[in-house]
Amino acid sequence: MSEAYDSNRITRDYFDSLLLETRYIDADLPSTEIEMFGRTYQMPIMTAALSHLHSVCENGMSEFALGAKKAGALCFVGMGEDKDLEEMAATGADIVKIIKPHEDNAEVFRKIEHAVSQKVVAVGMDIDHVFAGNGRYDVVCGLPMKPKSYEELKGFVNASPVPFVVKGVLSVRDAIKCVSMGASAIIVSHHHGIMPYSVPPLMILPDIVRAVGGQIKIIVDCGIESGIDVFKALALGADAVCVGRDLMERLKDGHEGVTERLWELNDELKSIMARTGSPSPSMIDPSVIHRKYF
Repeated sequence: MSEAYDSNRITRDYFDSLLLETRYIDADLPSTEIEMFGRTYQMPIMTAALSHLHSVCENGMSEFALGAKKAGALCFVGMGEDKDLEEMAATGADIVKIIKPHEDNAEVFRKIEHAVSQKVVAVGMDIDHVFAGNGRYDVVCGLPMKPKSYEELKGFVNASPVPFVVKGVLSVRDAIKCVSMGASAIIVSHHHGIMPYSVPPLMILPDIVRAVGGQIKIIVDCGIESGIDVFKALALGADAVCVGRDLMERLKDGHEGVTERLWELNDELKSIMARTGSPSPSMIDPSVIHRKYF
């Protein structure tokens, strides 16, 4: 199989196929503040739900959270021990805990309860980390995974006293089901190319936006490397984005590196918003986006 199957490469190519027009008349410096889960953040850029960051720097998980806090950004976190979440929460960061689709639903409910005890802003599930590439259910860090039905997911939503996020949505079909089950947000993502030939999140995004009609928050993940990428996602209907791998190199410098990189991305976003006459993230006109056909 050629490299053409690589969903990350396909996603990068799609990002780069989107061109922007400028609108200078009546333009001014924008605000990048957003509201998410009833709270206000300085930017529509959030940290992705990463895991096992202790290998990047000492106390990597808590440093990651502290970096987001100091940037005024929301921090998503993925798999980890209970103590990892407790240490992250102790930084005072606003955190969304994303839980794996464990085969044992009792473990999912336990993790929801523990996350809520740490005063997280929201919880959620990584629905696309279920199947392995060998035609079997996935096993993550020795823990068996299993796909979840609509009713099971609805049970998790109902069990959570805080907003519930479904991560790994890449179809209108699943997005509509998430609205119906009462989820508060979805993350449009292919989990860094977990399946070959995945549709780029930004390609399916406008269809999802139209289908859900503003009933749910939409966050985009995968391959975001610049403020221009952030702008393109917002222009096509996302409420916010998650950035992960682009932050990992800077995490080697601790929380300061994470904070600095988040502000770099946001400053670049602000410059593009100004040049396209976009006063706020929610007021970006999608008609500024053009496809490259030459």
